[in-house]
Amino acid sequence: MKHLHSILYCDTIKPMKRKHQATLELIFSRPVSANVRWSDIEALFKGLGAQIGEREGSRVLVRLFGERRVFHRPHPSPATDKGAVESIRKWLEEHGVKP
Repeated sequence: MKHLHSILYCDTIKPMKRKHQATLELIFSRPVSANVRWSDIEALFKGLGAQIGEREGSRVLVRLFGERRVFHRPHPSPATDKGAVESIRKWLEEHGVKP
């Protein structure tokens, strides 16, 4: 049986997979972690109900919270840039998503 965590999101409780919870904790860790995999962030976004689309180059369009944000998929390393992690943390925080 998988263990599920819950988060308060837009005044409703949504179950969250343990992997997503771990990613969320990494995003919110201080100092900013340099070991957050982009694929894990995308999976977290999808778990929160995001639609993700490809853009030119390594850009990724994320539709979540009624907003559209464009991020740069890291390459060749799978780790997300610390500045992007901070930006994602702020965006999630603004919408009440916290570990």
